[in-house]
Amino acid sequence: MLVFYILLFIVSSFLLAFSGTMVVGSLISIARHLKWREFVVGFFIMAIATSAPNLFVGINAALRGIPQLSFGDVVGGNVVDLTLAIALAALVGNGISAESKMVQTSALFTLLIAVLPILLSLDGKLGQIDGLVLILAFLIYAVWLFATEDRFHKVYKKEEKKSKLWKSASLLVLSIILLIIGSQGVVNSSFFFAKTLGIPIGMIGILIVGLGNALPEIYFGIVSAKKGESWLVLGDLMGSVINSATLVLGIVVLICPITITDFSPYLVARIFMVISAIFFLIFIRSGKKITKKEAFFLLGIYIAFLISEVFLRRLVA
Repeated sequence: MLVFYILLFIVSSFLLAFSGTMVVGSLISIARHLKWREFVVGFFIMAIATSAPNLFVGINAALRGIPQLSFGDVVGGNVVDLTLAIALAALVGNGISAESKMVQTSALFTLLIAVLPILLSLDGKLGQIDGLVLILAFLIYAVWLFATEDRFHKVYKKEEKKSKLWKSASLLVLSIILLIIGSQGVVNSSFFFAKTLGIPIGMIGILIVGLGNALPEIYFGIVSAKKGESWLVLGDLMGSVINSATLVLGIVVLICPITITDFSPYLVARIFMVISAIFFLIFIRSGKKITKKEAFFLLGIYIAFLISEVFLRRLVA
C-alpha cells in the first residue's frame, strides 16, 4: 500500500509539473496569436498560469477537509519562488535586471502580500473573513497593475513559427484536465502519508508539494532568463507569489477555513518566508539588478531552509 501511494504521489507530481508547463506554453502561444501586451503576459497571465497547480491542489485539499496542505504548499512554494527559482534564473541569465519602476513597486507589493497570510494566521486560524481580505488584496494589486496606460504599449510579438489557435486552446483544456487529475493524486497520497507515517500534512505541503508546484515557475524563469527577458522572469515569479498568497489561499479558506493547532510544522517556513521576501526586496531595490553573487546568497537561503526544516522535524520527533 505504501509503495502504491509513493508511486501515485510521484506520478501525480509529474502530472502537475507537466500540465503546469503546458498551461504556460499554451497561454504564451495564445498571447502571440491575440497580440496581447507584454505587460499583461508577464505580470498577470503567466503568473496566474504558473499558480494553476497551487489552485487545483488547494481546492482539492479544501474539499477533502485538509486545507493545511494548501497553506503549506503556498508558504513553501513562495520560499522556493523567492530563492531557488529566482537564483537559478539569475545564474542562467547572468543576472536579472530590475530597473523598471513598476518592477520596483511590485517588489514591495510582493513583500507585503507574501507575509499577509502569515500575519492573518497568527491567531491560529485563517477563516472566511481572512479569505475575503486575501482576495481583496489580490484585487487591489490587479487594479494597480492595470491602472496606467503606458504599460500596454509593447505587444508580445511572435518569436517562433505560427501554430493554429485552436491547437493552443485544445492544449490548454487538456492541461487543465491533467491538473485536476494530478491534484487529486497529490492530495490523496499526501493525506495517506500524513495519516500513516505521522507526518504533519502542512510539512508535506511545505517541503514536497510546494517544490513540485513551483516547477512551472522555475522552468519558465530559466527559459525567459536565457532569452534575456528579465521582465518576464520577475513578472512571473512576483505575480505567482502574490497570486498564490492571496487569490489561491483566499479561495481555499472560503471553501474550508484553516485551523492551525500545531505551529511547529510552519514555524521555520514562516521565518524563512519573511527572510526570503526581505532579501529579495533588498536585492531588487539596491542595485536594481539581482547579480550572480546575490543569486548564490538566495540559493543559500533555500538550502538553509531545507536543513532547518529537517532538523526541526527531528527535534520534534
